[in-house]
Amino acid sequence: MEAMKETVDQSLREMRETFASGRTRSVKWRKTQLEAIIEMVKDNEDKMCEVLFQDLGKHSTEAFRDELGFVMRSATTALSSLDKWVVPRKSNLPLLFYPATGKVISEPYGTVLVLSSWNFPISLSLDPMIGAISAGNTVLLKASELSPNASAFLAKTIPSYLDTKAIKVIEGGPDVATILLQHQWDKIFFTGSPRIGKIIMAAAAEHLTPVTLELGGKCPTIIDHHSVSKDMKSIVKRISGGKWGSCSGQACISVDYVLVEQSFASSLIEMLKPVIKSFFGENPKESGCLARIVTKKHFQRLSRLLNDPRVQASIVYGGSMDEEKLYVEPTILLNPPLDSEIMNEEIFGPILPIITLRDIQESIGFIKSKPKPLAIYAFTKDDKLKTRILSETSSGSVTFNDVMIQYMCDALPFGGVGESGTGRYHGKYSFECFSHEKAIMEGSLAMDLEARYPPWNTFKLTFIRLAFREAYFKLVLLMLGLKK
Repeated sequence: MEAMKETVDQSLREMRETFASGRTRSVKWRKTQLEAIIEMVKDNEDKMCEVLFQDLGKHSTEAFRDELGFVMRSATTALSSLDKWVVPRKSNLPLLFYPATGKVISEPYGTVLVLSSWNFPISLSLDPMIGAISAGNTVLLKASELSPNASAFLAKTIPSYLDTKAIKVIEGGPDVATILLQHQWDKIFFTGSPRIGKIIMAAAAEHLTPVTLELGGKCPTIIDHHSVSKDMKSIVKRISGGKWGSCSGQACISVDYVLVEQSFASSLIEMLKPVIKSFFGENPKESGCLARIVTKKHFQRLSRLLNDPRVQASIVYGGSMDEEKLYVEPTILLNPPLDSEIMNEEIFGPILPIITLRDIQESIGFIKSKPKPLAIYAFTKDDKLKTRILSETSSGSVTFNDVMIQYMCDALPFGGVGESGTGRYHGKYSFECFSHEKAIMEGSLAMDLEARYPPWNTFKLTFIRLAFREAYFKLVLLMLGLKK
C-alpha cells in the first residue's frame, strides 16, 4: 500500500507539472489526444469486445452499440466541435455599464479524477475522459476492479496512445480509491451507486473539490394504454430492450419498473412473454445474447430480492437462477409488495416489476412518493398527462414514447437530480462539465467622477458613478424620444 501511495503521489505531481506547463491548454494538444482515442478504439475493437465478454458476457453487437461506438461518436463530436467550444462568448452588458465590455471564457479546472463504473467499463471510462481532455485538463482514471479485464486493458493500452505525462490510469479496488480521495483534485467525476456517491462527496468536501456524480435510481415507465393502444407491439419491444437488452438490466438508465392500469396488466404480460423469447430464444441462458450478472455478490443480492416469499408469489414469468453461471432469467413480477426491498432499491438486474394502478393519472403521485429518478419514461399521446409529468415530477430526464435513447443523444445533457446524481455531461455539456466559466469584464476610464471621499468609501463612489451613468443615458434616450 505504501508503494501505491507513492505511485499516486508521483502521478499527481507529474500531472500537475504538465498542466502548469500550459501544454494541455493547446487546442492542438487536445485534438491530438481525441484523435488518439478514436485510433485506439479502431485498432483494438476485437480486444475490447473480448474483454467485455470476459467481464460481463456482453455480445459483440451490444459491446459496439453501448460502448465502442458510443466512445467513437463522443470523441468525433468533440473533435469536430472543439474550435467552437473554446471561443470566448461575448456578453451583452446592461446599458448601465456602457462602455464596458464583457465575455465568458472556458478554462480547464486542472487535474481531474475520473472514477468509472463496471457495467459499461469502456464507455464510462473514456467518455468522461473525452470531456476532460476537450476542456484541457490532465486526467487520472481509475476503472472499476469489478470489470478486471477491461480495467487491465485500459491501464495497458491508454499509455500507448495518449500523453502519459497528462493522462494516467491506475488499477485497484476500494483501498486505492481511498488513497486517491485523500488527495486534493481540481474536479472529481464519479459514476456509480448513491451509497458510494456519498463517500465521494464527503471526501471532496474536505478540499472543497467540485464533483459530478452520475448515480442511479429506480427509473419508472408509465404506459398510458388508452392513448397508445395501436402502438403496443412497438412499445413492448422498446420496454423489453430497455430492461433486458443493455447489460441485462445492469444499467442506471434501465427500465426499473412499469406503471400500468390494472385492467391492462394481464395483456401487457402476455405481450411481453413472446418478445422476450424472440429476443433471447427459448433458453436465454444459452443464447449468448444476455449479459451475465457481474459478480457472485451481485447475484446473491438479486437472489435475496427474489427469494422474499412475498416477491416469489408475484412472479408471473421467469425466475430461474444459476449461481455458477451468474445467470438470472428475464423475470416479470406482478404487484410485488410496495414495502419489499425490490421496490425500494434499484434492481440493477433482469427483473421487471409491473405495478398496477386504478387510473394511470395516479402514476404521478406514485413517482413523487419515491426518490427522484435518473429518468422517467412515459408512453402516452395525452398532452395533459405529458404536462403533468413535466410539471409535477422531478427527474434527471424525461423521455416520451421511447426508452434510454436520451443517453445516446449528445445534443442533450445527461445527469441526475437529488439521489440520482448531480452535474451533467455528454457532448458540449462534457466540455462544460470539466471547465470553469470565467467572467471577464473590461471597464472604461471615461466618464469618471472626482474622488472626494475617504479611501474606505470608494465603493460608495462606484455606485454613485454607475447611478450617474444610468441617469445620463436615460436622459439621452428621453431626448431622442426612445424612452417615455
